[in-house]
Amino acid sequence: MNNSQTLSAALSPNKIIILCALWMTLLGNFSYYQKVLEIYPISTSTSGFLGSIVVFQFGITLLLLSLFGIKFLLKPFLILMLISAASTAYFMDTFGIVIDQDMIRNITQTSTDEAFDLFSLKLLGYIFLLGLLPSIFVIKVSMQWKSLKHEIFLRLKLLVLSILIIVACLAVFYKPYASFFREHKQVRFYSNPVYMVYSSIKYASAMFHENTSQTLKKIGLDAHISVNDIERELVIFVVGETARWDHFSLNGYARKTNPLLEKENIYNFPQMTSCATSTALSVPCMFSYLAKDDFSPGEAGNQENALDVLTHANVNILWRDNNSSSKGVADRVQYVDFKNPENNPECDIECRDIGMLSGLKEYIDSVPEGDILIVLHQMGNHGPAYYKRYPKDFETFKPSCQTAQLEDCSNEEITNAYDNATLYTDFFLSQTIGFLKAYSDRFETAMMYTSDHGESLGESGVYLHGLPNFIAPESQTHVPAFLWLGKSYHGVDKARLKQTVSEPLSHDNLFHTLLGLFEVESDVHNPSMDILNHIEN
Repeated sequence: MNNSQTLSAALSPNKIIILCALWMTLLGNFSYYQKVLEIYPISTSTSGFLGSIVVFQFGITLLLLSLFGIKFLLKPFLILMLISAASTAYFMDTFGIVIDQDMIRNITQTSTDEAFDLFSLKLLGYIFLLGLLPSIFVIKVSMQWKSLKHEIFLRLKLLVLSILIIVACLAVFYKPYASFFREHKQVRFYSNPVYMVYSSIKYASAMFHENTSQTLKKIGLDAHISVNDIERELVIFVVGETARWDHFSLNGYARKTNPLLEKENIYNFPQMTSCATSTALSVPCMFSYLAKDDFSPGEAGNQENALDVLTHANVNILWRDNNSSSKGVADRVQYVDFKNPENNPECDIECRDIGMLSGLKEYIDSVPEGDILIVLHQMGNHGPAYYKRYPKDFETFKPSCQTAQLEDCSNEEITNAYDNATLYTDFFLSQTIGFLKAYSDRFETAMMYTSDHGESLGESGVYLHGLPNFIAPESQTHVPAFLWLGKSYHGVDKARLKQTVSEPLSHDNLFHTLLGLFEVESDVHNPSMDILNHIEN
């Protein structure tokens, strides 16, 4: 008998499944166990329950893997699970993020450049040690399959074993588990690979329903601009990226990250909160008629948005994008990709936000009639490579983190790089206002800015963004926002507006405010949600 035959005789498919489940349970769940230990510190009274947590995790992982114990499918599935679990472990251990349905959506919409920023030797190490090494074992090991009837019986035995493990843990430690599941539901997000698989199935299901429901629901077909509004509006709406409210000096941040904006006469909104914590969700939500509590990507994607309603009112719309895309918002309006050097003249290591202002004069001159809305979607502070988000002339706060591997930098270096990127956004927004000022004699001009979401910079071991809303820290949901109105912009009681800027606002207000900026009348416009709801009679 050769070595391969000896190995196959020693290891049945069930044993391979058990070994893989044990590997992922013990080596792929450091973040999960860390979260558990934060709630239940090790002591004589908790040691038994904490031990059962590991056994319980093994039980549910074993149950998952057992479901795919089919000949010709088992090896590819185990390899996929091992590599996926290794990647998931890296992002949870390194950045404190979780792989839920929304994060999977983000991953599928990530551009090549963004993906490259996340590449690191540490990631390779995780994939190699936790994913590829056991995968090589799975590939090389021979498994001796028995008859179909016998294999079904063996797999049922494994399923029963996994269920018995789970039930035994729950039975012995019923009270602590009842409390754990009831009061600390968010910890389950870190269960690897179980929650990742669950989220993948949810995402696939959502995508199936989105793709099978292709009928676009039209809204605001009655939208029109009052005949009394004879002045043309020129409005620029800037969709920021990953900006934090508390890192804008406009909002009291000790560092002067907005030295230019502070010189402008703007209406600052310090209590703005985001719809979600990721671009893939927040950007569609910002323009959607659906409120945050009712929003879903599928429903929003099958319904017209604020840009469509403005189009019904004959507003000319141009979307320029220096980010990954409009996430479907600009599918029915003129769209130009400014991450492309052929369109953006301001490119070095990457294309700069300021380049989106290039050629705007020619565009405006080409539109002889009607109001104009220009949407500029920034690269902004997109992480983790904050140092790439600004030209070297803006390297004001030093030393700054000069790598996308944030674990290699101190908190001070990360913050410095992030603040330098904010300083560049200040320059870009100031230049945008300056551009509009030149048109005050021809248009009623305005600029509105808000970020799609915030960012964690290492607080409590969490980096980047994308945590589920109900556990996301304020740094990911509290965003900067402001409005600049040109001197020629009429129809707003500016004195009263100044008195209301400190009120709580959210992305839910943006749909109605965009319509309000163009004085659009429609059944879908809710004046009480319009930030400019104090209209002079």
